[in-house]
Amino acid sequence: MAIRFQYNKISLKQMQQQLKIRVDALPVLKFKEAVLRSEAEKAKKTKAELEQKLKAKMEGYMHMDILWQEFPLYALAVGNVRTSTKNIAGVRVPKLENVEFDQQPVCWFTMPSWIPDGMWMLRELACLAIEQRILSETADLLEKTRKKTTQKVNLYEKVQVPGYSDAIARITKYLDDEEALGKAIQKIMKNKLMSL
Repeated sequence: MAIRFQYNKISLKQMQQQLKIRVDALPVLKFKEAVLRSEAEKAKKTKAELEQKLKAKMEGYMHMDILWQEFPLYALAVGNVRTSTKNIAGVRVPKLENVEFDQQPVCWFTMPSWIPDGMWMLRELACLAIEQRILSETADLLEKTRKKTTQKVNLYEKVQVPGYSDAIARITKYLDDEEALGKAIQKIMKNKLMSL
C-alpha cells in the first residue's frame, strides 16, 4: 500500500499526525490481541471440557437406550434460553444465564417410575449442550476478532508506520533541499547584484 503525499508542509504535518496515531495505537492493539488470544484459548478449553463431559454423560446413559423408547417425547422441551452479553476486550460475547424448560402434564400413574429421573437427565444434557454451543460461538467470535486485530497490528507495524516514516523523511529532505536551493539562489543573485 503506497502512501500518497505531496511535497509541502501541510502534507508533512498530516503524515506526522497519521504516524503518531498509528504509533500510539500499536501498544493498545497488541494488548487487545494478547487478551483476545488468551480468552479464545480459555473458551476453547472450556468448550472441549464440556464436550468431554457431555460425551461421558451420553455414554453413561447409553445402557438405558431401551428405556428411552418408553420416554414421552412431548413431555419436555426447551422453552427459553436466557443469555446476557459480556464484554471481553471490546468484543460482545454471549453468556448463558438460564435455560427454562416447558414441561407438559403427564399422567405419572401410567408412566414408568424412572421418567422423572429421565427428565432430570434430559435437562442436564440439554443444559450442557446449550452451554457448549454458546461457548463455541464465544470462541469463534473471539478468534475472528483476534484475527482482525492481528491483521491490523501487522498492517500498522509492517506497512503503515514504515510508509509514513519514509514519506516524512522524503518530504523533509525535499523541503530542506528546496530551502537550501532557495538560499543558494539568493546568494548567487546577491553576488551578481554586488558585482554590477
